[in-house]
Amino acid sequence: FFSGLFMAYIAYRWMYPDTWLSAADMLNKGLGATNTVVLLTSSLTMVFAVREIEINRPKMAIRYLIATILFGVVFLGIKAVEYAHKFESGILPGAHYMGDGVEGMAGLFFGIYFALTGLHAIHVIIGMGLLLWLVLKVKAGKVNHENHALAENIGLYWHLVDLVWIFLFPMLYLVR
Repeated sequence: FFSGLFMAYIAYRWMYPDTWLSAADMLNKGLGATNTVVLLTSSLTMVFAVREIEINRPKMAIRYLIATILFGVVFLGIKAVEYAHKFESGILPGAHYMGDGVEGMAGLFFGIYFALTGLHAIHVIIGMGLLLWLVLKVKAGKVNHENHALAENIGLYWHLVDLVWIFLFPMLYLVR
C-alpha cells in the first residue's frame, strides 16, 4: 500500500513540480525533524529491550518497551498538533483544500500527504499495541532469554515503521 502511495507521490511531483515545492513549504519542518528524532530514539530503546530479553533482564526489558511505547505516543501527539494546525488553516486533502498561498494542485499534494502520514500513524498505533502485548508476555515469562523470537519480530516491525518515516520525512518535508 505504501508503495502505491509513493508512486503516486512521484508521478504527481513530476507532473506538478511547482505546486509540490510550494505545498511542501507549508509543512512544519521542525515538527517533522522532531518526530524523526523521536522515532530514531524509539528504535534505540527497542533494540535495548530485545537485548535485555536476550540476556535475561526482563524488568529492564519492560522499562525499555514502555519507553518505546511512550516515544510512539509522543510521535502521535506531535502529528496530532501538526494535523490540527493544518485543519484550522483549511489545509485539507483533495477538493476540500481551502488554504492560502499554494496555486495549482495543492489539494492533491495534501491528499497524498495525509494518506501517507495517516497510514504511517496507523502502523505506529499497531506497533504500540504489539509492544504492549509484548510487555504482558515478558511479564508473564512467556517471552524470555530462551524464547525471544516474538520480541525480535515485533522489534523488526517497529524498525520497519521507523524506516518508512525515514523515507517520508525528506520526501514530504524537505523536497527541493
